[in-house]
Amino acid sequence: MQGMGTGSYNNPSNTIPLLTPYKMGEFDLSHRAVLAPLTRNRSYNNIPQPHVALYYSQRTTKGALLITEATGVSDTAQGGFRNAPGVWTKEQVEAWKPIVDAVHQKGGIFFMQIWHVGRVSNHSFQLNDQAPISSTDKGITPGHEGGEWSPPRRLKTDEIPGVVNDFRLAARNAIEAGFDGVEIHGANGYLIEQFMKDEVNDRTDEYGGSLENRCRFALEVVEAVVNEIGANRVGLRLSPYSDFMEASDSNPNALATYMANALNKFNILYLHAIEPRVRGASVIPGTEDESPHRLLSMRNAFKNTFIAAGGYNRNNGSKAIAENYADLIAYGRHFLANPDLPRRFELDAPLNKYDRSTFYISDPIIGYTDYPFLEEA
Repeated sequence: MQGMGTGSYNNPSNTIPLLTPYKMGEFDLSHRAVLAPLTRNRSYNNIPQPHVALYYSQRTTKGALLITEATGVSDTAQGGFRNAPGVWTKEQVEAWKPIVDAVHQKGGIFFMQIWHVGRVSNHSFQLNDQAPISSTDKGITPGHEGGEWSPPRRLKTDEIPGVVNDFRLAARNAIEAGFDGVEIHGANGYLIEQFMKDEVNDRTDEYGGSLENRCRFALEVVEAVVNEIGANRVGLRLSPYSDFMEASDSNPNALATYMANALNKFNILYLHAIEPRVRGASVIPGTEDESPHRLLSMRNAFKNTFIAAGGYNRNNGSKAIAENYADLIAYGRHFLANPDLPRRFELDAPLNKYDRSTFYISDPIIGYTDYPFLEEA
């Protein structure tokens, strides 16, 4: 099944829907549980380290799809995540290669998420203490989400193609490092979403105003990346209903449907969308088991693989697959704390509890590679 397909799934052994195979373009997935992109802050000086290979290989099974933590496309792309990885230098590309090899040796399919944080930054993270770049010169409220955000600098119209090119080069570098594809990060209040959403974008040029204009930058990035590495290697993550980093939209339904339809023109491999029940970096308490519905307009409009993320567990993830609400389900915190998550789902075994206090520390082991496997637990 691809896209909406026939509304059925291949279930040869009476396993739960989450653990049934799926054909995603040229990739044969053995199950539907995807490792979501998770910022981990363990790539010192923006260079992935050997312990990163262990982290990802721990979470790899044959035929599994894994998406890396968000990876910077340029030296202006970094924000308040001091040890987030990059992929704009030769040194970074070379550092990624053994990490990709570790995942491939276990039979995994590995996509790199590429991003630019835009105004979600501080001048201290920028070269020569410059202001972060954005669609706007409106800053994020100081202290929001615990950060000290500097006022951004509005990109000039003629500077935008250069940023698009940064995404193109990052995608090329990811393929050079051995990745199977890239996921463009168009969610969570970062640069691409700063253009898309009308709470942030106050431009009066061809990148502002109408919905079509606000989505222009996102679609130019998609087009450039597709032209560079092929549509069959490209995904996009969106969060139209989110207000993370003070980036909301007055008509998220229109934004969601417009983008899903517009992406069909490029025939990209997948669309990865975040559920409305996610607020900021957390799920609204008590909504984990609610019946999903608000992503259906995107699901119905987009013709290729659809990944849903946000507040999923074993039961509602299987329900979403069984009801053809999504083709794949991305798991973040549960996969972080349970490197053998698919096996635990298979056995309906208890899950390790995640420790939020260790999510963003820089320790190479604690909260990173020390979560026990089922047999160890």
